[in-house]
Amino acid sequence: MDQLFSVPDMAFLTYVASRLGSAALLGGLIGVEREWMGKAAGLRTHMTVALGCAAFMLIAIESSSDQGNTSRAIQGIAAGIGFIGAGTILKRSEQEDIKGLTTAATIWLTAAVGAAAGAGQGWVGFVAVAIAFLILSIFSGIDRWLARKRGDAPEPE
Repeated sequence: MDQLFSVPDMAFLTYVASRLGSAALLGGLIGVEREWMGKAAGLRTHMTVALGCAAFMLIAIESSSDQGNTSRAIQGIAAGIGFIGAGTILKRSEQEDIKGLTTAATIWLTAAVGAAAGAGQGWVGFVAVAIAFLILSIFSGIDRWLARKRGDAPEPE
């Protein structure tokens, strides 16, 4: 029981806090865009997904020297986060369209960003977030333009 709540030294605590904090901040950047677009899964959802994934990665890395733990954690995160993403997808039968695919994809991406930060590869997460911002901002305008050209202007996702 004594080991359960033992406080690590300051260097280790800083190491853990920096990985978890960077994951939450990077996830928050994606969440801000989703919040700005008025989506149900916004800032807090994306931040907590990234934080949770980073925590899983840290647990896998720190609990054993077996590199297989890290690989299994990534596999579990990638598969498991699909259930959360699937919950954001709605089929509206009256219009025969599907909403929420972009938000589901950003949740999946946020999981990867969190896993990268938790594994100490925060730069991968940063680059992924930067590219996601380009996709979500620039390409949404192109998407709307193409929809107008086709004659079916969908709601922005």
